[in-house]
Amino acid sequence: MTRQKPRILARRLAARSGIFRVEAVDLEFANGERRTFERILGGTDSVMIVPVDADDNLLLAREYAAGSDDYQLGFPKGVVDAGEEIHAAAGRELREEVGLAAARLETVHRVSVVPGYIQHGTRIVLARDLHPDPLPGDEPEPVEVVPWPLADGDGLLARPDFTEARSIAALFLVQRFLARERRAARGA
Repeated sequence: MTRQKPRILARRLAARSGIFRVEAVDLEFANGERRTFERILGGTDSVMIVPVDADDNLLLAREYAAGSDDYQLGFPKGVVDAGEEIHAAAGRELREEVGLAAARLETVHRVSVVPGYIQHGTRIVLARDLHPDPLPGDEPEPVEVVPWPLADGDGLLARPDFTEARSIAALFLVQRFLARERRAARGA
C-alpha cells in the first residue's frame, strides 16, 4: 500500500548548537491528524570507509567518542564537504584517519540512522588496493589503526568497543558485497 506523505504546514528552527540544527515541522496527515515533528537537519551525506588490505584485513580506527565517553573501534568516517563528491570525501577521510589512499573506491550502500529524527544518511564505501599517502586530519589525537581479519566478523562483533550501528551495518554489507563478488568471479 502506498501512503500519501503528510502535507508540510510550517517549518521553523527550534534549536541550534555548535554542530546541530533542530527543525520543528508541522504536518497534516491524510486522515486529518496534525502533529509537530522535530528533526536534526543535516547537509550532505557522510561517508564511512571500509578499508580492506591485501591480506583481507579490515582496517578499523579507534577514536574517542564523546557521546559514550569511551574509546570506540569503528570504520573511518567523516562529513562530505559542500560540493565534494562521495568518493573524493571517502578518499580524503581515509588518508586523514588511516594514512592510506585507495586505488579502488566503491559505494556499497547508503544507510540512515534514526530516520525519524536525523535527516542525513551515510554512504558505505569499500576501499581496496591501499597504499601509504597520509594527510593531516582534524582529530585531536592520533587515530589508532587496528587491523582485523575480514573472516572474523563474529570476533569483531563480540568486542565491547565495536558498537556503532553504522560500523556493524558496514561490516555485514561489505562481507555480503565481497562474497557476491567472489562467487561471480568463480562463475557460481
